[in-house]
Amino acid sequence: MASSSGPSLNEELQCSICMEVFTDPVTTPCGHNFCRTCLIKCWTNTQTCFCPLCKEKYRRRPDLKINTTLREVVQHFKEKLNLGESEVFCDFCDERKQKAVKTCLMCQSSYCETHLEPHHRVPRLKKHTLINAVENLEDYICQKHERPLELFCRDDQTCVCLSCTEGEHRTHNTVPIEEESREKKNQLVHTQTDIHQMIQDRIKKIQEIQHSVELRKKNTEEEKSSSVEIFTDLIHSIERCQSDLLKMMEEQQKAAEKQAEDLIKELHQEITELKRRNTELERLSHTEDHLHLIQMSSSLYSRPHTKNWTEIRIDSDVNVNSLKRALTELKKTLDETLNEKLSQTADQPFREEDPAVSGAAPAKHGTSSSEQSDSEGMSVGDGDTDEREAPHVAQVHATPPGPHGLKFVQKFAAHPHLILSDDGKQVSHGDVKQDVPENPKRFNFSVNILAKQGFSSGRFYYEVKVKGKTKWTLGVIRESINREGGFTLSPVDGVLTVILRNENQYKACESPSVSLSLRVKPEKVGVFVDYEEGLVSFYDVKSRSHIYSFTGQTFTEKLYPFFSPGRNDESKNSNPLIITPVR
Repeated sequence: MASSSGPSLNEELQCSICMEVFTDPVTTPCGHNFCRTCLIKCWTNTQTCFCPLCKEKYRRRPDLKINTTLREVVQHFKEKLNLGESEVFCDFCDERKQKAVKTCLMCQSSYCETHLEPHHRVPRLKKHTLINAVENLEDYICQKHERPLELFCRDDQTCVCLSCTEGEHRTHNTVPIEEESREKKNQLVHTQTDIHQMIQDRIKKIQEIQHSVELRKKNTEEEKSSSVEIFTDLIHSIERCQSDLLKMMEEQQKAAEKQAEDLIKELHQEITELKRRNTELERLSHTEDHLHLIQMSSSLYSRPHTKNWTEIRIDSDVNVNSLKRALTELKKTLDETLNEKLSQTADQPFREEDPAVSGAAPAKHGTSSSEQSDSEGMSVGDGDTDEREAPHVAQVHATPPGPHGLKFVQKFAAHPHLILSDDGKQVSHGDVKQDVPENPKRFNFSVNILAKQGFSSGRFYYEVKVKGKTKWTLGVIRESINREGGFTLSPVDGVLTVILRNENQYKACESPSVSLSLRVKPEKVGVFVDYEEGLVSFYDVKSRSHIYSFTGQTFTEKLYPFFSPGRNDESKNSNPLIITPVR
């Protein structure tokens, strides 16, 4: 590696690895220059070659050839530095002065090769201290004693001669200049290493910032797409409600017209009948047939049997209040979503990373001698279960929103805690049966657990981490389910669930069951319930994708979040189900 002798170097001619003027400069495919030796050393003991400056990786190791043009520029630069240096001449040449090669601190003179010869031969002169020829000799001589500065006083941080150590520096800590010089060089090396590391750290930080900008750009595009999807769903919902409103108004009008038509027809019939009777009465009033008049009096003299039309009317009011409320709720939801998006864009573009969240406490395991059947009927088998009640899941009362995206349904969560662990967030199946008291709310024949709070209206949402498991069951269940015997995982029995079996077999427990083909294995599953709409939807939280939805359901009693972690299966399925906060 090259070393620079100039007071200042052009940064364009410095290697970013050794921070010196280039020696045998080579150029990488990305266009950066380095000393050939420095770059080869950087790539030693590594399988992947990359640019030390911009970190670009190369599939193949580049063939490093010296950049001859840059080498000539560097050489020209070095020559210019050397021309600017002053030359020291021999003090003993009489006619043509020769360039001095050494300066004797004892003799306080500079010598060329010829006049230096006695210092290599004469024993007395061989003891003198020789240094490279210098012009400013006075800087190397003690001005007080006119002796060479051969020692360094560490107490006063100055160079001294031997005579100084016999006087004011007699009790000070002095060492040979060569020793102090070696230590200073070591310090310089450490400082240079630190500075080089600081440079590399800042280059890395630049790359991190650039990566953060690119990642933010990518996330922004994804959020834009998600926002468009949400707003499109909301717009479609509004359009659908508008269409339903107009349709309802038309149907109400048609019903009113049909009702009016039927009433008018009935009125015409009564008028015809009344006219007929009136004509008969008129004829009888002029008859001379007294016997016939008496005989007809029983049927014609009584008041005709007709409908009481006093309270019958056509309602002129249009009953569209429910749909108007739906439109109002949708507008409110649209405004909330827009405000949420605007508040998110106000975040700082760069921030310090949040501290890592420590894992939840290990679960207290229940036990079971058997697990739910994997047959198509999916009936629950026998076994003991420690079913404990969990803190509540939040609910929200609102008008049905129509099609749901994950970002939309996540709004309806409020940090649910479902427990078997001390922290109230984990549930798993253990190998040791626990001694637990009798509890009518406990599932005696199935490995299940419910949330503490049920819901009979509104919407609620929760997320469960299922990563690393080979079996699980998630969903909702009706309150009156049989907890002391078997039941079927089916909407018919009021159980709406999605299950995993045999590590990669996903099914929606319809009647009959529906096999699900998922592109990736969900690591976290979100469950959204809209009670009034009769909707239960499942989502892959990480990929923001829809898994399955039960639609058109009719709920008549409370629903509870429902979980089954599956049997331990000799530790193959030991990971717990973990309730996680919703972001």
